[in-house]
Amino acid sequence: MSPTSKPTSERTPLLADSQVPSRNSTDSLRRAEQEDAAIHGTPLPASTTRTRTVRELLLFAWALLATAGVIVLAVVLQHRNSTTTPPAPTDPVPIIPGDPGTGTPYPSISSAPKKDRKRNLIFMVSDGMGPASLSLTRSFRQHVSNLPIDDTLVLDQHFWGTSRTRSTNSLVTDSAAGATAFSCGRKSYNGAISMEPGYKPCGTVLEAAKRAGYKTGLVVTTDVTDATPACFASHVGYRWQMDEIAMQEIGEGVLGRSVDLMLGGGRCHFLKNSTAGSCRQDDVDVVEIGKEKHGWGYVDDRAGFDSLQMGKNVSLPLLGLFAERDVPFEIDRRHMNDVYPSLSEMAVTALKALEEATKDSEKGFFLMIEGSRIDHAGHINDPAAQVREVLEYDKAFKAVLEFIEKSDTEGVLVATSDHETGGLSTAWQAPNELPVYNWHPEVLLQANASAEYLAILLQQHIIANPAEGQQKLQEWIREDLVEKRLGIRDALEIEINALASNPLAALNIFSKMVSIRARIGWSTHGHSAVDVNVYSSGGPGTEEIRGNVENTDVGGFLRRYLDVDVEEITRELREKMVVDVEVAEGNEEKVGDEVHPKEWFVDVDGLVGY
Repeated sequence: MSPTSKPTSERTPLLADSQVPSRNSTDSLRRAEQEDAAIHGTPLPASTTRTRTVRELLLFAWALLATAGVIVLAVVLQHRNSTTTPPAPTDPVPIIPGDPGTGTPYPSISSAPKKDRKRNLIFMVSDGMGPASLSLTRSFRQHVSNLPIDDTLVLDQHFWGTSRTRSTNSLVTDSAAGATAFSCGRKSYNGAISMEPGYKPCGTVLEAAKRAGYKTGLVVTTDVTDATPACFASHVGYRWQMDEIAMQEIGEGVLGRSVDLMLGGGRCHFLKNSTAGSCRQDDVDVVEIGKEKHGWGYVDDRAGFDSLQMGKNVSLPLLGLFAERDVPFEIDRRHMNDVYPSLSEMAVTALKALEEATKDSEKGFFLMIEGSRIDHAGHINDPAAQVREVLEYDKAFKAVLEFIEKSDTEGVLVATSDHETGGLSTAWQAPNELPVYNWHPEVLLQANASAEYLAILLQQHIIANPAEGQQKLQEWIREDLVEKRLGIRDALEIEINALASNPLAALNIFSKMVSIRARIGWSTHGHSAVDVNVYSSGGPGTEEIRGNVENTDVGGFLRRYLDVDVEEITRELREKMVVDVEVAEGNEEKVGDEVHPKEWFVDVDGLVGY
């Protein structure tokens, strides 16, 4: 540092030049006159100094008169105020949302909730949805509907901040640890279902809400015993203890029944293993136990769902299991609407049912809604399935906002993701090619079925036609699956041959065929550590989850908004619950498997980067 330079402070802009001496206004004016004369090749006028002196004297005199006038005016106003009755005090003018005076570019619309006021809280989870999923879906929607470039999703219009997602034992969380952060407000290990490290159960916001007199509900498009819903109503060492999770969800845990309404898939875990469609490891009939011991009503098909009349004809508690395992991807479900309800239909039904059940109560309700299969589309790397899942989630999000707006009861919606899945990128560079600054949503539009559904059709066809030759099989794959259902008419021989010779890898081959043509990239079939978005309707207390927060901060907000004692539930669980550590430790080696089908992760030699 030179003797004449000045040290920069931490607040000094990086581009500030500390060696340039400061100049006053007179110096600046003189330098400007000199530069102007040099540019035009004319000498500086001799009268410049004299003219400048006269100008400065005139400005000084004007400033003196103006100052005197201000002083006289202030004296007059002070005298008038002291001799007149002061006006009644008024409320200060509110700061306009988005005004720089708020210190934030976001609407400042929240305050602490009043403790004695009835309220509803809806928490939505977009499992596996990262920021790139929103960009992908937004552009896809604009293309499909011929919308302007500034048209956005409903989610975009309620962006609130971002959330950090790591678990206690990994920078990349799984859904169980992610959901435990929401339900318990505590970090835990991958695989934990509302358990802290050391297999210590932690109370959940749903359990505490039920204890405090709220009605509670869970709505998902996956198995209701899957990680996210399980973390709100059960406690086991690891997520694949789904038979035990089912038992606790209906009320067989130490706390009794905490859930009033469950809608989703996963019927196989509630049927005894001697029943068709069961996947339990024992002969326990969970549905019957729920009916006889805990008073559950039960529906298991589209007709049963329709009988609920979108929530107007519901008696709680109600268990609705509309799929053996997962509800199909929305891209497929829309063609099976007479069999499976959609996420938005189940969400609206739950909202209405819980509203009716609490209309005469001093308490409202807590409802968790999960767009579960966004995550599955990410695991499979299927962009055509994912955009339809995000659009349906956006539709459900809008339905919740409309419910809150129309309701006479105070309500808040908070939504976020547990993690990102797939390492999605809206760009893909082929090996040995220069980058292409574009991607092609029309490729996703042409696909009318998921890679998952096509893989099932392929396997069913092979089983039904065991004597069919390879040539015939390849022709059927090209015409019926690739061209008719994916809309791909330039399939390569290597792709068709791979599908015919290795049908177990078909899931990833179909996905790759779509992704490459759309120029969409994926970095993994698992999760990533990227921060995820937080969305909200706004409302009392929501300012505390503005900006970049931990996922446990979201969980902390849920309990504070409802004003429930989660720690009391934790103490009770630790007093009463006996955790089978041997069983828990026996499951520890499965961490990372995520209990997803192995074929999701199969790759094929010769097809990587073709």
